[in-house]
Amino acid sequence: MYMTDDNHATGARGGESWLCPEELDRARMLDMDRRLAPVRRLALGVLALALLASGPWLGWWTLAPLVFAAGLFAFADSRVDSLRKPEYLIFAAWAGSELTIAISTVIAGGVTVPTLSWLAIPIVTLSARFPIRGVVVGVVWTLLLLIGLGLLFDPGAIGDDPSLLIAPAAMIVAVAMLSTVLLKSDLEHRSEALVDPLTGMLTRRALEDRRHELAHQSRMTLEPVGMIVGDLDDLKEINDRDGHLAGDTALQLAAAAIRSELRAFDLAYRVGGDEFVVVLPGADRAHAAEMAERLRNAISSRGAVTMTFGVDASVRGEEFDYDRVFAGADNALIRAKQSGVDRVLAVS
Repeated sequence: MYMTDDNHATGARGGESWLCPEELDRARMLDMDRRLAPVRRLALGVLALALLASGPWLGWWTLAPLVFAAGLFAFADSRVDSLRKPEYLIFAAWAGSELTIAISTVIAGGVTVPTLSWLAIPIVTLSARFPIRGVVVGVVWTLLLLIGLGLLFDPGAIGDDPSLLIAPAAMIVAVAMLSTVLLKSDLEHRSEALVDPLTGMLTRRALEDRRHELAHQSRMTLEPVGMIVGDLDDLKEINDRDGHLAGDTALQLAAAAIRSELRAFDLAYRVGGDEFVVVLPGADRAHAAEMAERLRNAISSRGAVTMTFGVDASVRGEEFDYDRVFAGADNALIRAKQSGVDRVLAVS
């Protein structure tokens, strides 16, 4: 049952990718990339100071690739929020940083210069942002650069002393292995905080992390963001009558029904005991209300439970205000509950 509340006045992220098989992988990557950005700038500053201090021996031209790398990261940072699959741009910027280190080494004199070991520095950040497949590709890319650097520009030195390649190659692989193991534990703990174990949906904490990205994304694309707030009907009665196991089953059935109807880039969260929030990037109020009605039908058709929904959305051309849109949808849900259950009420 769809109603409107008369008392209230695609640039979306999209789908799985090879580097981010799940939306949670992309959320983790973006979160870690934001955390790494200021430290990365400081690290580039440290390398610049080292090159300046080593200029009389290595040459001043080694600074040019470092400036290029800084510009590459700045470009990636400026574009990441406007892309549906930003992981590829972020990975390309990372691969470019390894290439600039290799170029700096060539300029400075080849595989015998100390800066060759710097190829291991970007490896540390791989596991923080990408799953194991991304780490493997990054390590292979770095080893290819290392081998190519030696065989193309300094084959005589490698022939005389193969350890010039063996030692840095071992360092690159070891750093990748150690950083992956250390960050795996952090990922497991973060996943526990971001994913509800009962329903498999994202949690309130994950929604809090995403709200700022949605605001920035809407400012870039000027697309609306729809929000649906749903409340499972009579969950307390189900728990009291049939036990908490039945209540848990009802929550799982509702979550499965919601997931079955959503687009690849829509996001669903369990934010309370029986309350769910669905975020629809690119959807205005009318489209969000249509989706809510689909969710209501999908849940009620399963027979075990029903759900009531409130709907609101930001206006096309305006920045997404999470607090305002959530309050509108939540108030609509309260009004819908006051008039019955198993219905949809949208702000108009």
